[in-house]
Amino acid sequence: NGPLGGDKLPSPMPQRSQQIAALDPRMQALSTLARGGEDEFGEKDVDLLEYWRVIAKRKWTVLAVFAIVLLTGIMVTMLTTPMFRATATLQIERQANGVVRVPGIDSGDVVYDPEFYETQFQLLRSRSMAEKVAADLDPNEPVFAVMSSPSPLGKLLYAVLGVSQPDSNTFDLEQRRKQLASLVQYGLSVEPVRGSRIVRISFDSPDGPLSAKIANAVAKAFIESNMERRIDSSAYAKEFLEDRLEQVKLKLQDSEKALADFAQQEQIVNIGDRQSLLSGDLTALNAALTAAKQERIDAEARLRQSQGASVFSHPLMLQNEGVQALRSARGKLEAEYQEKLLTFKPAYPQMLQIKNQIEQIDKQLAEEVKIIKQGLAATYEAAKDKQEMLQQQVDALANDVLALQGRSTNFTLLEREVETNKQLYDALLQRYKEIGITSNVDSNNVSMVDIALNPGAPFKPDFMGNFILSAFVGLVLGVLLAFLFEFLDDTLRRPDEIEKHLGIGVLGVIPKIQGLTPEEASMDARSAFSEAYRSVRTSLQFSTEAGVPKVLLVTSPSASEGKSTTALTLARNFAQLGRRVLLIDGDLRNPSLHRILGSDNSVGLSNYLAGSIRPAAAIKPTKTLRLTYIPSGPLPPNPAELLAGPKMVSLLSLAGEKFDQVIIDGPPIMGLADSPILSNLSSGTLLVIEAGTTRIATAKAALKRLFGARAHVVGALITKFDARVAGYGSGYGGDYGGYHYYSYGGGEVKPALTKD
Repeated sequence: NGPLGGDKLPSPMPQRSQQIAALDPRMQALSTLARGGEDEFGEKDVDLLEYWRVIAKRKWTVLAVFAIVLLTGIMVTMLTTPMFRATATLQIERQANGVVRVPGIDSGDVVYDPEFYETQFQLLRSRSMAEKVAADLDPNEPVFAVMSSPSPLGKLLYAVLGVSQPDSNTFDLEQRRKQLASLVQYGLSVEPVRGSRIVRISFDSPDGPLSAKIANAVAKAFIESNMERRIDSSAYAKEFLEDRLEQVKLKLQDSEKALADFAQQEQIVNIGDRQSLLSGDLTALNAALTAAKQERIDAEARLRQSQGASVFSHPLMLQNEGVQALRSARGKLEAEYQEKLLTFKPAYPQMLQIKNQIEQIDKQLAEEVKIIKQGLAATYEAAKDKQEMLQQQVDALANDVLALQGRSTNFTLLEREVETNKQLYDALLQRYKEIGITSNVDSNNVSMVDIALNPGAPFKPDFMGNFILSAFVGLVLGVLLAFLFEFLDDTLRRPDEIEKHLGIGVLGVIPKIQGLTPEEASMDARSAFSEAYRSVRTSLQFSTEAGVPKVLLVTSPSASEGKSTTALTLARNFAQLGRRVLLIDGDLRNPSLHRILGSDNSVGLSNYLAGSIRPAAAIKPTKTLRLTYIPSGPLPPNPAELLAGPKMVSLLSLAGEKFDQVIIDGPPIMGLADSPILSNLSSGTLLVIEAGTTRIATAKAALKRLFGARAHVVGALITKFDARVAGYGSGYGGDYGGYHYYSYGGGEVKPALTKD
C-alpha cells in the first residue's frame, strides 16, 4: 500500500529552533553590503559599481537617447544656413583728447565708467543705429532676400506644418527698409574686450562680404553719429547759454532798477549809520525808563506805608522836627492829665483845660501828617508821569527802529538779488566764452582700430562643436533617463536588493533560459539551470542547525514566479542524493505538477483532506527514483478550510516519519490564506521571487503574512534572473518560453510547465 498505510493520530510537530546569527567581522562586512553600503553609523558610501550596473541594465535606453539627440544635433547642423561673421574694432574713450584744456570744463583723465560704456553699447545695438545703416544700403540687393528667407530647417518646419513662407518681394520700399533695419539689428553683436576700451562690432549673415560691409557701416555710422551728437550738443549748449544770458541780463537790470527805486522812495542814503544811531538812543531811553520805573516803585511804596495805622513810624514822620515836638508836648500833657485824674474829676476846670490843649495838639499833628502825605502822593504822581513819558518815547523809538529794520531788510533782499544776478550773469558769460573756444577743437572720442574683412569661412554652424555637444547632451540625458527609470522601477531584481528590502538571505539564483522549457533545461545536468538548483539544494542543507527543514514549503508572493518548477527540481535533486522524497501539490486552486509529471489528477490531496481516501491512495510514483508525489486532486470549493483541518497535520506528521524529505508546492501568498496555513505547518518556507517582476511592496506584504503565520522563512530564491537586465554584464542566456500561470479553477491547460 506504500509508505503511508493508513491514518494515524497526529503527532506533535518538532519545535522549530530559533537561529541566532553570530556574525564574525567578514560576515558583518557582507551584511553591510547587503544593507546597501551603510557603515556602522548608518551612513551610505558611494557605490560606483552600483551606478555602473544601473547604466549597464538600462544601456538600450541610454543608447537610444544618445542616438536620438546626436542624430537630431547632426540634422539641425546640416540644415542650418552657414553664417559668416565679420568683425570691426573700435576704441571708445570716456573723454575725447581735447586740443584745449579749460579749467572747470575738462576734467582730464577719468577712470573706467561702466554706465558710460554700457550706454555706448546700447547705442550701437539701438534701432536708430540699425535704421541709419539700413538707409545707406540697397534694399534690393539679392543677399538681403537670402537673409530674410528661412533656413533649410525652417523650410522643413514650414513644410511639415503646412504654413506658407513669407515673401519679401511683396513689400514696398519702406517695408523693405524696416525689414533691412531689423535684419541689421538682429545680426549685429557688440562684444567689449574685458579690461580695455576696445569694442568688437560683429555682424553675421549668409554672405561674407556683406557681413564685412555692414560691420564697417555700423562702425562708421556710430563714429559719425557720435561726432554729430557732440557738435549738436555744443551748438545746443551755446544756443541755450545765449538765451539764458539774455534772460539773466534782463533780470539783473530789473533788480538794479528795483533797488534804486526803493532807496529813493525810502530816502535811504546810509542805512548802516542810521541804524547804529537809533540803536544807541533806544538803549539810553531803555536805561532811563528802567530808572524811572524804580523811582515810581519807591514812591509808591512810601505812599502806601503812610496810609497805615503806624503812620508816625514813617521815616518822614520821624525825620520831621515839628511833628516830633508836637508829639512830645502831647505826651507831657497826657501824662499830666493822667496824674491829676487821680485827684480831680474830668469835669474839673483844670482837667478840661488840659484836655483842650491835648485836642489842639492832635489837630496840629493831623495837619502835619496831612501835609506829609500830600507830599508823598505828589512825589508818586511825578514819578509815575515820568515813567509813562519815558515809556512813550521808548515805544516811539522802537517803532522807528523796526520800521528802519523792515526797510533795511527789503533793501538787503533787493541788494542780494542784484548781486546774485550779477554773479550768475558773469558765470554764464564765462561759460559761453569757454564753449565758444572749445566746441570746434575737440576730437572724436570714438576711433576705428581695425576694419572688418571678408571672413572667408563660415562662423557657424560648428559641425564638430555641435557634434560633441549633441553627444554630451545625449549621453547625459540618456544616463539621467536611465536613473529615472531605475528610480521608478520598484521591482526586486538582484540578490542584494532582496537582502536590503526584505532582510532575508538569498539561497540561490536561477538564471533565465531561452529556447527551452524548464523541464527540458533540467534534463541537462551540466546546464547553468541545473547547476543553480543544485546550489540551492546545498544552501538548504545549511539553512538551519538541523540541515534541510523536514517539511519545506515552496511558495511565492504572486503567481507565475517559478515555485512549481522549483519544488519539483529540488525534489528531484534531493532524491538524487539518495533521500526518500515526498512532493505534495498543495495548490488546491490551480495545480500544475500533474501536467509537468504527466500524471492523473483525479485523486489526490483534496480527496484525503475531505476524508474520502487514506493517504496511501493519494500517493503516486514518478520516473525519478525515490521520488513520489501527491497530486492536488479535484479542486475543492473550500481549500483553506481543508488545509487548516487536522488531516493536513496528520499527513505531514506521517510523511515526516516515513520520508526523509517532504516538499510542498504551495499556492501564492497574496490574496489567499492557503500559503500562510501551510507555512505554519511546515518546518521551513522557501520564498520564490521572480527577478524584475515582483514588486518590493508585494514581497514585503507577503513576507509580513508569513511572519504573521509564525512561519520559519529559511530564505529566498530568485528565478528568471537575467544578469544583463540586472546590470551584471553577460547573462546566463535563455528565457522561459510560454511560461504562464493561469487563473485558479478555469482556463485552458497549456503545455507542461506553463505554471509559475
